[in-house]
Amino acid sequence: MTEAPLRDLASTDPTPPQPVDEFGRSAQRFLVEVVVRSGATEHRAVAAGRDIYAVSAPIVVEALSHIASASQVGLLTAGQIAAPGEVLRALHPVHLDRLEITAG
Repeated sequence: MTEAPLRDLASTDPTPPQPVDEFGRSAQRFLVEVVVRSGATEHRAVAAGRDIYAVSAPIVVEALSHIASASQVGLLTAGQIAAPGEVLRALHPVHLDRLEITAG
């Protein structure tokens, strides 16, 4: 995380970021990379784009739709409810500049 988001969080100025495109996204850029290893197996996901909130809200909605339609009951892991790739691929392409999912 860079200093700019931390300054935004600490700021008392309630003015939101100004939209910079026709989708209303801010100029903020993000890149998230997740690597999961189990023994010799590695799974990796990379997502990059503009305006993390334009991406995180649809992910939450997609995840909740999988939770609501889960046929199993009781304690479940996220991977038992939906494959992470399914959730990320459900995003409209306008939300991301880059999405890579690899398994090995």
